[in-house]
Amino acid sequence: MKTPALKMVLLFAGTILFNIIFWQEKIALNVLLFDAFILLSVFYLYPAAFTKPAMKWLLLAHVVTLVTLIVHNTILSKLAFSATLLLVVVFIQFLHRSVWYAAASAVGNYLLFVFSFLEDIRQIKKGEIKSLGIRKAFRFLIIPLMIVGVFFLIYSFSNTVFKDVVNSIGIALQHFFARFFDWFNWQRVGFLMLGLFVTGGLLLKMKSNYFSEKEFSKHNDLCRRKHNLKKWKEAAMFDLLTLFMGRFANGVMALRNENTVGIISLVMLNILLLFINAIDVAYVWFGFSYTPDVNLTQYVHEGTGMLIFSIVLAMFVLLFFFRGNLNFYKKNKWLRYGAYGWIAQNAILVVSVLLRDYYYIAHMGLAYKRIGVLVFLLMVLMGLITVFIKIHQRKTAYYLWRVNGWFAVVLLVAASCVHWDETIASYNLAHKNTIPLDVKFLLSLSDKTLPLLESNQDVLNAKVGLVQGEGEYLYRSGLTPKELFEIRKKNFFEKQKTYSWLSWNAADTYVKTKLAEPVITSFLSK
Repeated sequence: MKTPALKMVLLFAGTILFNIIFWQEKIALNVLLFDAFILLSVFYLYPAAFTKPAMKWLLLAHVVTLVTLIVHNTILSKLAFSATLLLVVVFIQFLHRSVWYAAASAVGNYLLFVFSFLEDIRQIKKGEIKSLGIRKAFRFLIIPLMIVGVFFLIYSFSNTVFKDVVNSIGIALQHFFARFFDWFNWQRVGFLMLGLFVTGGLLLKMKSNYFSEKEFSKHNDLCRRKHNLKKWKEAAMFDLLTLFMGRFANGVMALRNENTVGIISLVMLNILLLFINAIDVAYVWFGFSYTPDVNLTQYVHEGTGMLIFSIVLAMFVLLFFFRGNLNFYKKNKWLRYGAYGWIAQNAILVVSVLLRDYYYIAHMGLAYKRIGVLVFLLMVLMGLITVFIKIHQRKTAYYLWRVNGWFAVVLLVAASCVHWDETIASYNLAHKNTIPLDVKFLLSLSDKTLPLLESNQDVLNAKVGLVQGEGEYLYRSGLTPKELFEIRKKNFFEKQKTYSWLSWNAADTYVKTKLAEPVITSFLSK
């Protein structure tokens, strides 16, 4: 690892770069410059990170999110870019295998940033940077500078060309310092502090390796352990089991008794969920017919809520019974079968909720929460698969968290590759004759959807009532959809004029090429 002095130089350079390229700009092409600086800096500070096996996959995921940010420039792509950048940096700085422990180290870096900063400054003051001999240099330069100053004045008075050049240089310096001191308004200083914090959390590693060491003690495979009976009786888990099982939780038969309780519990839970699944198969899979009086919102949300409760309960129950030596109990066959049945029935429940969401989309159109349900179902399916693997191959709870954490990262990166606002608008407008079109919702989507809306003038001109208080137009009451669209279009072009090349992104370029710059009409000046 390099010296604290070098880290301070990189920190201040990154802070100034952040301030220059992000001040009053969109997060767009400028992230390419900042990202290159951060990655080059951390790889230079920690060169051994190139050998880490997870690094190439993390860098690949990060490059994908960088491309999607510049192409789509959505909030999701910015979130995915930030998350993968943090993971790349933390995996460079620490030894991690899990996303969750890495996230904890990233939070630690930011929470302890001030202490890391002061510690590096303290080490520099201790003598890492030796005296540069500034006093000695000043003593040698003072007499030459005085002589040069006298002749400079003589030449400026005697030579008009030289005087004009000096005046031009003076005017240029005056303009430079005028712009330089613009940095010292309160907003710019605050933004500079933000840049220092963001850059410092990325470049300065906290001194403690607590989360890395904690994860190092975790393993993917379960091992059979012999309990110390004295310590076991003092544990909270023993107290919990004794509360419900009494003397059956103690002694040499405790493992067999716990297996029996687990079998009874899973049989009862399977019977309960079988009844619920039978109702869903009959009425959702094969018996559903849409009528206008059906409340599809409640129809979907009820199923999702039940699914969440069921999965949480399933995870708790299965992790409780398969937490330790019961995994190695020779007569746990029926407990395993009960667990597999519980997992399979939860998979059926996932399909039921998927069908509910499909009906919702087919009859009401796409929206954020309906897409969110689909993403949640993918996470649930992955969770069920990993729980099955955990039981079948005797894995630890750490394995579950690690694998599902990485799957969440993959899902985030994949989701960032889609411009969801454009997808929503495109789908809903394509089905405008079969679904109730929410024009107010469409007008609240990002600027990338403006060309789609302009090509559907019948939607903007439809008698759908007045749009009241939509976002930044809250102060304008009674705007029609057409008027609101024209204001958004006008504001888009006005904002684009305030940005430099640093804010370039493919999405805005697409909108500018598809839309003609609006002409101000009377209602826009009201």
